[in-house]
Amino acid sequence: MFEPGPTTDTTEVRKGFAAGPQELQEPPWWRSGVIYQIYPRSFKDSNGDGVDDLGDIAEKLGYLEWLEVDAAWIGPICPSPMADFGYDISDYEDVHPMFGTLEEFDEILETAHERSIRVLLDFVPNHTSS
Repeated sequence: MFEPGPTTDTTEVRKGFAAGPQELQEPPWWRSGVIYQIYPRSFKDSNGDGVDDLGDIAEKLGYLEWLEVDAAWIGPICPSPMADFGYDISDYEDVHPMFGTLEEFDEILETAHERSIRVLLDFVPNHTSS
């Protein structure tokens, strides 16, 4: 049986075992964060056309902050022929006109970040359309 002496280095003996208390690490924010899903076609229709627009999302960010939401997950807003309600994307670098403009999306990002809300977008790489 091994018994360390006064000058024996026990590093080799402890390999594979915790040499001391393990440091607790914070889990990634998304493991315990509150994520609020926004489906742009039905979130809030303020102009009566049957479809939400980005301005409506920006308008409700204060409410999401009040709810202590960590992130807003926004469904597809990119241009699409709408055969799959926006999941058949034809242009990944723009916003579908029915939802608004890139400038309005930039406003959502800026306002959300001011309120410490992250913004997640549905990214649909396997359902492209022409």
